[in-house]
Amino acid sequence: MDFLILNDLGFPILSVLIFLPLAGGLLMLCIPGDTAAKYWALAVTLATAAISLPLYSHFDASTARYQFGEHLPWIKALDINYTLGIDGISLLLVLMTTLLMPLCVLGSWKYIDKRVKEFMFCLLVMETSMLGVFMALDFVLFYVLWEAMLIPMYLLIAIWGGPRKVYASIKFFLYTLAGSVLLLVAIIGLYVSKGTFSIPALMGQDYSTTFQMLVFLAFFLAFAIKVPMFPFHTWLPAAHVEAPTAGSVILASVLLKMGTYGFLRFCLPITPEATRYFLPYVLWLSIAGILYGGFTALAQKDMKKLIAYSSVGHMGFVTLGIFLLNQRGIEGAILQMINHGITTGALFFCVGMIYERTHSRELAVAAGVGKYMPFYVTYLAFFSLSSLAFPGTNSFVGEFLILAGSFAQNKILSACAIPGAVLAAAYMLRMLQRVIWGGTDNPDQSALTDLNLREIVTLAPLLMFVFWIGLSPEPFMDVMHASVTNLIKQTGLASNGAVTLSSLMLP
Repeated sequence: MDFLILNDLGFPILSVLIFLPLAGGLLMLCIPGDTAAKYWALAVTLATAAISLPLYSHFDASTARYQFGEHLPWIKALDINYTLGIDGISLLLVLMTTLLMPLCVLGSWKYIDKRVKEFMFCLLVMETSMLGVFMALDFVLFYVLWEAMLIPMYLLIAIWGGPRKVYASIKFFLYTLAGSVLLLVAIIGLYVSKGTFSIPALMGQDYSTTFQMLVFLAFFLAFAIKVPMFPFHTWLPAAHVEAPTAGSVILASVLLKMGTYGFLRFCLPITPEATRYFLPYVLWLSIAGILYGGFTALAQKDMKKLIAYSSVGHMGFVTLGIFLLNQRGIEGAILQMINHGITTGALFFCVGMIYERTHSRELAVAAGVGKYMPFYVTYLAFFSLSSLAFPGTNSFVGEFLILAGSFAQNKILSACAIPGAVLAAAYMLRMLQRVIWGGTDNPDQSALTDLNLREIVTLAPLLMFVFWIGLSPEPFMDVMHASVTNLIKQTGLASNGAVTLSSLMLP
């Protein structure tokens, strides 16, 4: 238990964060009326966000040990424990999740007009499972919470989704279920090998090369589907397009990060030799995802599809940074996970707001709204600039670190990734130009109203983080530095894992 610093705040803060949304959701089912349910869900998510703030103020950035730890025996016969803790890699993901959930409630205020109470209950259950995944330090606990996410997300798409919601929800469920089965196989293999489900205890152990290969492949496929990496991405556009706004925001901002979090937490420290062996494949798949996502987004006329495909490209940068296996690359990847959650979540909110007014997501229908919706296009402009990594915004810092890490290891990789940044500028500026100014065949937009106070408040915190991280990233970088350093040291990849030209050649 040397890896864990037990919680000393006077109350079990991690357990409270996990179970408060679930308890709030169960109590909400007893409250009569849809309006009361919405206010109750907002209060619960705001309370969860407020309780999470001490995690940052009390976090000791000088150590890589897991903090605010809680440990209770669960199933002694199988050495399964209720163990929670967070380090510099999971802290920012936990805070991002608690920040986004109240915004998802606000963003659904008018959008969801049927079975409101059930919708809010699904959001709260999602928050419980998502927070638990980032805090769990026991594989069984992790897997239970990982699986628990599937059901409410499936329901969000299947019940409150668009015209093709059944197709999209089944496709989402089947893909992620296949990944879950592979994840379970890897977990069982590790337990049989070492006799424990403790995640920290399984890191840095001595495994045979063949065993590492098999475990890595199972982990990789499970997490690559979740990211999703090219070519495992085909479930994503359908899920995004058909999901309600809050579902798209949660999907893009948090659920996709589960895959990259799995790479960092399991693949690198548990299977380092296999990671090195499969490195060329993963790096080139990342480059393929960057280029494919960019070109496909450029061809889209549906705003939601455009942002969905842009996510494939952005997450390609994240996986590229992770598997560069150097400090800058991994820190840039973690920061970019947060940046993508903020910026893409905000863009999905923007699409939802225009859809509520025009009942369409087509660029042609939204063309030329700038004259009548100045607040809306201002927000859209800043979030679009962030998405294309404009200097001064959050994404610029993340992409710069990843490309700097790439240049330090191999210039060929950087040269292949840079066109992705150019494509991002092309498709985001094309969307921005069309929405703000449109063309000569603009539809009559004079009946459209600008953002109301609730919508302005929903987007304002996200815009604040765009500039906070973009102009002063140190507070966000400092908390992860010790954990990333320890990750690289723990895997032994720093001394002999350099990405040389020869190492990029496929075996």
